[in-house]
Amino acid sequence: MVAELAERATNQILLLAPELLGESLALQLTNANPELEVVYRSNQLSRQPSLVIWSVDNLEMPSAIQIELRRLQDNWQPSPVLLLLPRGINLSANELLQFDCPGLLQDPDLQTLKESIKTLIGGGRVVRLKQSHEENHVIEPATAGLGQWLLVTGLQQISQDLQVLETLLSTPPENILIGLLLKGRRRELRTSRALLLWIWGPPKFAIASLSIPKNSPNGNTYKPEKGDNGSLDDGFGTSISLKERNALAVWTELQERLTKSVENDLVNSTNSLLAIEGLNSAQQKNLLVALVNQLIEVVNRIRNSNPSETPIAETWSNLQQELRQEAMRNMIGSYIRIPRNGELTPVADKLLEMSDLLDTDDDLPQIERMLDPLILDKPVLTEGQLLPADDPRALIELEMLFSNWLIRTAELISSEAIGVCGEWPELRHYLLNPHLISTRELERLRNQLNSQNRWKNLIQRPIQLYESKRLLYRIRMGHIEPILITEPRDDELRQLGWWQQQVALLVETRDALAPQLQALVKRIGDLMVVILTQVIGRAIGLVGRGIAQGMGRNLGRS
Repeated sequence: MVAELAERATNQILLLAPELLGESLALQLTNANPELEVVYRSNQLSRQPSLVIWSVDNLEMPSAIQIELRRLQDNWQPSPVLLLLPRGINLSANELLQFDCPGLLQDPDLQTLKESIKTLIGGGRVVRLKQSHEENHVIEPATAGLGQWLLVTGLQQISQDLQVLETLLSTPPENILIGLLLKGRRRELRTSRALLLWIWGPPKFAIASLSIPKNSPNGNTYKPEKGDNGSLDDGFGTSISLKERNALAVWTELQERLTKSVENDLVNSTNSLLAIEGLNSAQQKNLLVALVNQLIEVVNRIRNSNPSETPIAETWSNLQQELRQEAMRNMIGSYIRIPRNGELTPVADKLLEMSDLLDTDDDLPQIERMLDPLILDKPVLTEGQLLPADDPRALIELEMLFSNWLIRTAELISSEAIGVCGEWPELRHYLLNPHLISTRELERLRNQLNSQNRWKNLIQRPIQLYESKRLLYRIRMGHIEPILITEPRDDELRQLGWWQQQVALLVETRDALAPQLQALVKRIGDLMVVILTQVIGRAIGLVGRGIAQGMGRNLGRS
């Protein structure tokens, strides 16, 4: 029977695991797939194994695991290695990805293991990591300004008092006077809340589509659900599956992840006002989905073109206006008509006519970083290392770059759409959040967006360039999050305007004078200590001693 099974087996797997676990796992795999032959020792192999599975009990010494993993890969090359990790691990996902091997599974079930074995034998790559303790925490908001802090703390206190009053008033008190006092107090709190919102509340506090997730009533907690954002798959926090280890397979995986990331409503966790928040929830989703579809079409068109005739960056730049126009058209719909000056007007055509979609975002990274790995199969520079595009760390880097492009492009289109709504009032009902139908609220939002953009361009951007920082946006677990990465930006710094250069020069001056001011303050502090202790202190001591001696003499005489 064993000989017949060995003859039927088309793939031999070397399993390195504790005895009891290895026997149980081998039995389950062979029962599920008779074509697999699982052996525990290398001398039982009749040929080169199709796969090497190594089950690790603990990760107390990650460096030793990495060394042994390299030895396994060198010894059994070209057979892929699948590393099985236990559930309870104190390492983050980034640290686990340092175990550079084709297969990396953390506490998988049998079905996931079977699919992963099939993918790895076929020449692919699989990564399935559970949600770590740090990643499952509540996403904390960034540091708030004074106005926002006053608003949030005030609203929290008012909400707590209102909840207490509502509980007391749920059963009317027997004493009529107490009931009137409670109702009066409730009116005062509601009026105070309205006054706080009127004074400090920017439009983003009244816009709920991107500010509060639907599964979180208070907006303070967020628990990722199964399949949310494309990064969670059956309880896995990091889920990557490549059928093949080439640029086309990486691009296919990126398409799926980007498509899943915009399927659900997104939460704004950037602590800044986004223009896309002005659109209603249906148009937000339509715009993001349209941008993903246009991105896929443009990248596929560039992949099918000849890069030697036209550089990739030039082709991409030439297609940007067309991409934005098609995304805006798909967001609106080609057959929608709305009255304008008493006449039915095609919304998409008129909106494109009134919009300027030629604007550029200077904070977008060079497009070669995104497209060269997918089209020319070049390595990705990640954390100072050149990694192939199929490496999980490189794929995550590419996904972050594409997400950043997606959010920033959506911001450009949303800004133009909001500007057109200022001139076309009838369009507001169809396109904007209901709160912004009011002319006052719409202009308030536009003014805040303009002020925010001017502050970023004139102040924040020169500082970031001088500090070699770049602000990126990524979509993670349904949240739009800001990320500051460090990279050389000296060429962009030299191209700044006069005012922006003065801001950078002011920061440089502060850095140059700071050590001297610190030394001066330290010297002054030392001098004050000497004066207080050696001069004034001794003088006070001598005076006190003289008084004590005089009092002693007087007491002695008496």
